[in-house]
Amino acid sequence: MDLRAILMGLVFGIMWASAFTSTRMIVTEIPPLMALSLRFALSGVLGVLIAFAMGQTWKNLTRNQWRAIVILGLCQNALYLGLNWVAMQWIQAGLASIIAATMPLIVALLGWLFMGERLKPIGVLGLALGVAGVAVIMGARLQGGSDPVGIAMCFLAALALAIATLTVRGASSGGNVMMIVGLQMLVGAATLALISPLFETWSLHMSARGLIAFIYTVLVPGIAATWVWFILVGRIGAVRAATFHFLTPFLGVTIAAAFLGESLGPSDVVGALIVAIGILMVQISKVNSITRT
Repeated sequence: MDLRAILMGLVFGIMWASAFTSTRMIVTEIPPLMALSLRFALSGVLGVLIAFAMGQTWKNLTRNQWRAIVILGLCQNALYLGLNWVAMQWIQAGLASIIAATMPLIVALLGWLFMGERLKPIGVLGLALGVAGVAVIMGARLQGGSDPVGIAMCFLAALALAIATLTVRGASSGGNVMMIVGLQMLVGAATLALISPLFETWSLHMSARGLIAFIYTVLVPGIAATWVWFILVGRIGAVRAATFHFLTPFLGVTIAAAFLGESLGPSDVVGALIVAIGILMVQISKVNSITRT
């Protein structure tokens, strides 16, 4: 892994983790599914226009890439982010970021149990540590009055993203990365536009802070972070790139504390540290397996 890849991973981690704070600002003011549909529509259109400006086109997309666009649009955008945005009406951004960070652990567990993927002892220990870290945080948060429905929705969201990650292979191969980014966001936008009116009354009354947070979410986590992720995966592979998810617990709670004033208890710090170590151990075990093959 070269220096450029490390810097890209760090930048991705910061942008990805910051989305939880900006999302919290948005969903406390306007309906979450409507807001997310608008975000994906804007990000998707911008992504496709940028792709055209870069000389990319959807005409050359492979069958596997179209499959990835649909799966990511449904599982990552509509389900993963949709459930998270709804849940963050009731739970704090820092807690949501910690739960979301368990996705690599869920991927490793599902791959081990159902897809015959080997997991070395260090990976098994990492899974155990990840579960222990989550238990530490959840125990304290539930006792502190955190909404159990919101927490459950965040875990379901992480499961949906894990399934998408296991299902989609080679989405970044064959080029046209920005076009893929834009199109999968449009799939998410269309899906949520159909679902949102069934559960929400649309309203666009936002404060200046909410509007700035919305624009930031469209441009930075929406387009920039997704594009950097695809480039990073294409550069070093999905397994090595996923190692950077271990930063999410730290960055998520830190950014939320800085911009939202969310409190950090001892159990949050300890639990986030344990989860991060667990994620890192799981990913190291996978990287070592790839290196030896």
